[in-house]
Amino acid sequence: EWRTFANDEGGDDPSRVGAASNPLLNGNQLETMISGQDGGSGRARELAKAQSRSAQNKNDRNLLSAYKDIGSMGDAIGLTKIVCDTARQIYKKVDDNKALKGKSHESIIAACIFIACRQCHVPRTFKEICALTRVPKKEIGRVFKTLEKMLNDEPVPQSSNELQYQSSGSTNAQDLMVRFCNRLGLPPFIQAWSADLVKSAADLGTLAGRSPISIAAAGIFFVSAMCKVPKTGKDIAEVAGVSDGTIRNAYKLLYQDREKLVKQEWLANGRGNLVSRLILLY
Repeated sequence: EWRTFANDEGGDDPSRVGAASNPLLNGNQLETMISGQDGGSGRARELAKAQSRSAQNKNDRNLLSAYKDIGSMGDAIGLTKIVCDTARQIYKKVDDNKALKGKSHESIIAACIFIACRQCHVPRTFKEICALTRVPKKEIGRVFKTLEKMLNDEPVPQSSNELQYQSSGSTNAQDLMVRFCNRLGLPPFIQAWSADLVKSAADLGTLAGRSPISIAAAGIFFVSAMCKVPKTGKDIAEVAGVSDGTIRNAYKLLYQDREKLVKQEWLANGRGNLVSRLILLY
């Protein structure tokens, strides 16, 4: 809170009293802080606990609990602070609009994290969010659809501090490439070539109807095999969360269009060996 006092020159001297307000909480947040200096009697700690219970309303306690859960889950899968803060802003909007009454606390948090990852261009799959939150995929999907509609229907924010939702559509295979390749310890050129490969495959319709996860995994498998990088289908399947068989079936379709998909410069620099390696995997 800002208070204005007169200074020696007769002008106004605005000074802050207390901490800045938190836009993610409700109320005026003008709580009194209890000093910890009590001569070792322990009374200050008891007073602080009592004051905390009375000052924070129930709604703010619920919000703080949700924000803590979002932070813990974000840490578990390596999300940055900006992603977690975005998820918290989305959760606050849900709370303000009372849009998801009857939905579980866990499913709302799961959907908020899923959308925040998309908004910050570090998408996670439904499977990954399911594993993180232990919320069934169908339940996350239902909450996600309701939440996305709510965010799309919101008016344009009046403040730059407010979250402006941008519908990003479904996750594509290229979005998943960097993370999968990093977890596999693959060099940057493998990730770049894999992204180029699946983009060309999308233009040709080679893997039409396949999920982005399967497409990303098959693209990495194809390029790593072509470049004789020792990554098995099982290695990639474990990181991507799909079966080895799913990857190999998609790989076979890529193999059929190999002459159209593989760029000649990949072979010219000696890193790629199209025929002798790929044909053994078919």
